[in-house]
Amino acid sequence: MNRKALPKIILFALVALFVFLLPGLNAARAESDNVYYYAVVSEITDYGTQDNLEGITDGPLQEWQTLQLKILNGDKKGEFVTVNNGKNFIIGTFQKYDLGDKVVINKPADVPDGKDDLYYIVDQYRIPNLLFITLSFFALAIFFGRRRGLTAIIGMVFSVAVIFYFIIPRILGGADPFLTTVAGATVIILISLYLSHGFNKRTTISLISSLIALGIAVLIDLAFVHFAYLTGNGTEEAFYLQFGDLNINLKGVLLSGIIIGVLGVLDDVTTGQTAAVEEIHSANNSLGFNALFRSGLSVGQEHIAALVNTLVLAYAGASFPLLLLYGVQKTQPLWVTLNSSFIAEEIVRTLVGSAVLVIAVPLTTLLAAFYYSKQKTGRNNSRPE
Repeated sequence: MNRKALPKIILFALVALFVFLLPGLNAARAESDNVYYYAVVSEITDYGTQDNLEGITDGPLQEWQTLQLKILNGDKKGEFVTVNNGKNFIIGTFQKYDLGDKVVINKPADVPDGKDDLYYIVDQYRIPNLLFITLSFFALAIFFGRRRGLTAIIGMVFSVAVIFYFIIPRILGGADPFLTTVAGATVIILISLYLSHGFNKRTTISLISSLIALGIAVLIDLAFVHFAYLTGNGTEEAFYLQFGDLNINLKGVLLSGIIIGVLGVLDDVTTGQTAAVEEIHSANNSLGFNALFRSGLSVGQEHIAALVNTLVLAYAGASFPLLLLYGVQKTQPLWVTLNSSFIAEEIVRTLVGSAVLVIAVPLTTLLAAFYYSKQKTGRNNSRPE
């Protein structure tokens, strides 16, 4: 057997084994008799304003529309239905529709007697647009990244598959959220790094560094969340997870979300640092361990400065609407706002990620400098092809 082919064989065997054993693939979603279709607005038959919505006694006039929709899929493809949009509930400006707009409609299972064809508009239909955006991104990644761009997309798809077909179904099935996420994160690191960056010594060093950093991230995550008295109920989404038959540990969900967020940071830091040390070694293969470590760490310190700021902005951007809501609250002092569960969770989320990347930089530099200081052959075969 070709020795160079062995890592690839092992990797693909791991992928096959993981897919075969995926408990999440067999985890059933909650069954529902609700039926969904997508349709196009073929006619606006009526529209106006009203101020007598049930439970609304004052405020501005509420707009409403009566729409005729043509169903575009499923067993009712080609049929026309009439939908009242806004007569029985408040709609925003973004929920008004024009001719030609495509929407998702829902026919509830428990419609009142005599109203078998009662439909509601759920949202705009945007799947084709999302597909176009996704394919455009793929094209850009492949055009500028060439083979590495393609492998990065493959690694990304695998990571997403682990989250949606392993981590989430197992948690919904009653497994411990934190332990499940740590297991899934380990699989993502073991397989997606090779899929994204190729089979070479550089990736192997990055993988070892990432696994060690992941272990440190787990400890920091547990310590920070416990020390800040966080329970995981700081968001509306988490609040709703408490109802029904799910019985999900919200603190475990918070811990899990932080670990998933850390994964992207680890990939960036460990692969970048290993590549930097390798390039320094290739430029001057006479450098010893100390010189390689100092030079690599100098690059890494700039990396830390950039990534810490990036993490803060990324988390702030993701939570921007809620931050605005907190900003308009004038009834409580700033320290009360900062003390809220939501803000505290975002602070801890950001600081865990930042702490891990600060540790990952010298850790990866140390391992890479140790390995490459032993290589005295210039541009050795550990470089990616």
